[in-house]
Amino acid sequence: MARRDQLSTRIFINNIDSYSSGHLAEYLSGCVVGGSLEESEGQQEEQEEESGGAELRDQHLERFQIVGTVRKTTEIKKKSRSFALEEYSALSRDELLQCLKKCDVIVYNISEDTDVIDEATWAISALHSEINHIKLPKVFILVSTLMTWAMTKPADPDDPEVPLLEDDYRRKRSHPNFKAQASAEKLVLKLGKTKKSKLTTYIVAAGLQYGMGESMFHIFFKASWLGEMSSIPVLGSGTNIVPTIHIYDLAGIVQNIIDHKPKAHYFVAVDNSKNTLEDIVKAIAFELGPGKVTKVPKEHPFITQKLEKSHLDHLSLNLRIEQVLLRDTFDLRWVCESGIIDNISSVVEEYKQTRRLLPIKICLLGPPAVGKTLVALQLCNHYKLHHIRVQEAIEEKIKHLEEVLQGSDGENDNEEVLQEAQELLDSLKDCVSQNTEQLNNQGVLRTIRETLNSKPCRNQGFVLDGYPTTTEQAKEIFYDEDVEQGDSRSKLPSYNTKIIPEYIFSLDATDEFLKERVLELPQNLAEEMHYTQDEFLQCLSTFRAQNTEDETVLNYFDELEIHPEHIEINSTIDSENKAVIEKIIQIVGGAMNYGPTPEEKAEEQQKIALLRDQQLAQEAADRGLREAEKKARISAQQEEWNRNMKEVKQQECELLDARSLPLRHYLMKHVIPTVTEGLVECCKAKPDDPLDFLAEYLLRNTLED
Repeated sequence: MARRDQLSTRIFINNIDSYSSGHLAEYLSGCVVGGSLEESEGQQEEQEEESGGAELRDQHLERFQIVGTVRKTTEIKKKSRSFALEEYSALSRDELLQCLKKCDVIVYNISEDTDVIDEATWAISALHSEINHIKLPKVFILVSTLMTWAMTKPADPDDPEVPLLEDDYRRKRSHPNFKAQASAEKLVLKLGKTKKSKLTTYIVAAGLQYGMGESMFHIFFKASWLGEMSSIPVLGSGTNIVPTIHIYDLAGIVQNIIDHKPKAHYFVAVDNSKNTLEDIVKAIAFELGPGKVTKVPKEHPFITQKLEKSHLDHLSLNLRIEQVLLRDTFDLRWVCESGIIDNISSVVEEYKQTRRLLPIKICLLGPPAVGKTLVALQLCNHYKLHHIRVQEAIEEKIKHLEEVLQGSDGENDNEEVLQEAQELLDSLKDCVSQNTEQLNNQGVLRTIRETLNSKPCRNQGFVLDGYPTTTEQAKEIFYDEDVEQGDSRSKLPSYNTKIIPEYIFSLDATDEFLKERVLELPQNLAEEMHYTQDEFLQCLSTFRAQNTEDETVLNYFDELEIHPEHIEINSTIDSENKAVIEKIIQIVGGAMNYGPTPEEKAEEQQKIALLRDQQLAQEAADRGLREAEKKARISAQQEEWNRNMKEVKQQECELLDARSLPLRHYLMKHVIPTVTEGLVECCKAKPDDPLDFLAEYLLRNTLED
């Protein structure tokens, strides 16, 4: 076993919450210090690993210790990365320098984030200025991009097929938008030559990185997986040679540099492929999506809306380059040495697993009228799955076959294929016309199997509605083509794990409940669903007969250890089966897809805002109506009050008049005449004091009376 200079190595990596740096850090955290040295020690070492001795040995070996920075300050609290020993955010330059001085290896990745270039150049400059105070030697690795080679002239102008090599890096020419990266490379190489015993520097110029969930090629993977486009757009002509490398192969190169500390200081990290952009997108589309591509200009909405400017530059790169130093210096354990196209199946599987884009496969079984279709539609809407009904699948297949046969010219098409298509079409049409025993027809079984194997169902998943109904049908649909029929090594029947449902839900209800539900259906709907009295009773009887024997479709799934969940439906109030949906969702769990798109989120937010505005408008209208009613009520009350007050005053006046009448009569008879006579006499006498005169007159005449 090779001797290690030290038992532990502390590695700093910037932005470990990003795609590239995150996977570099995760990969290196699982590597044993000096592990790449041991990989080339011969057959004896390999035999030890095969026998399990390596596992025992690794228990006493030190692995790389990863520390790093994160871009999002909230990431540390929200998500803990198990591969990182320490994480930092928002460090000052002094704090960052102290962190770097504690590390044996510093890896700065500038291949995906231009904002970190200034920090990387500062870091190497700061370490270089502290070189006399560094006790242990440091290794500084700058992970750059091949965009710094983008404008380099061909190795042989007369033969464009001759690739560039690492030794050509002195005459490389950078893309105009990547001159800062080229300057950073020159600075790192320059400062690494000063005192190699204390500070050694390396450059790793990486091709377009792929794998483990994708970054640069993600738009093509996502568009293919969603299946919403008939063809996947390709930027420009698509004939440009795109140098690529799997992210874990890039990490393996960094690991080898750390372990070997080679004499060469500039490495080109690319695989052995010479694929064009069109070929790469075609491979993705064929494996994951529609299988077709369309060449579009840079101004196409798919390009302008989905691609960042730096990604657009990378995908436009046209560079034929080979890695020679890697082969001569290291014994790499490649993940995808031959490139993305040759390994597209494993890369697609990585993409699905990393992003948790796993299909949800559900089968709903149960008697007629139990509500399978209603439940299936709601599950499809909730999980964004594909609804598979036998009748609809047959109709779509018939339509497709008719289009194929009508579009054939009879000359360039394969006659056997056309004849097979015609036979299948006739068989399916016969099933539709007879409408009897169609579920056991080989054409129907083949159609359902093809539907389950389609890209949409393989990507997102499906809800199989009420099918299969028998064990024979299940065996015909889910059999594994890769297993020979006569192979009896396994006690379990062979089945295709890619299309067989993961969740089996058996909905059931009493016959009386089902009959009552059917009787409540409108006549036209019952006829459309073939739930007239005779038809329904016959279907129900057939279903009960098929599920009383020992060999039922539920038993078939049970034997495969896909245990059915039995759900009893007995509520007449819950007509939409909300309780059933909630129970199924609780069992299945959360969705495994991209979730709502930005457009769908915006539309949903717009709907919510519109609903909120409508509610506010309705509340305002209701409030205005209530205020108007209140004003009208108050006005009516005021009018009634005024009317009552007027009537009361009138009654008071009439009462006062009535009460004052005797007094008026008395005054008119006994008082007014005497007063009148006194006033007349006063006018005649014209006394100095008329009041005394009138008073004496009234007193005198009153006493006389």
